[in-house]
Amino acid sequence: MSTLRNSVQLIGRLGNDPEINNYGENKTKARFSVATSDYYTDKNGQRVEDTQWHNVVAWGPVAQIAEKYLKKGHETAILGKLTHSDYTDKEGQKHYVTEVVASEILLLEKKK
Repeated sequence: MSTLRNSVQLIGRLGNDPEINNYGENKTKARFSVATSDYYTDKNGQRVEDTQWHNVVAWGPVAQIAEKYLKKGHETAILGKLTHSDYTDKEGQKHYVTEVVASEILLLEKKK
């Protein structure tokens, strides 16, 4: 059961191509967003789509897979953990950031 602690699983579509940053020789970071959708019926009987956007960060070999294979619109499965951080900008405003740090990426797009 310890593997369930702070575990996130998402299946969705990329909202943008991964943004890649390299730090030193073997330190790669990929940042991208994933959209997941749920559907429900409102009080008028209309089907409503509720889309949530998730910020994802991947490091090292997982980031290299994202860089090589993921593109905007691709469907993918993400396994990772949820992280929270905050920072204060130049104007003194405090900002809060929630991200999924990916430990695994499964490509769901078929090769063309």
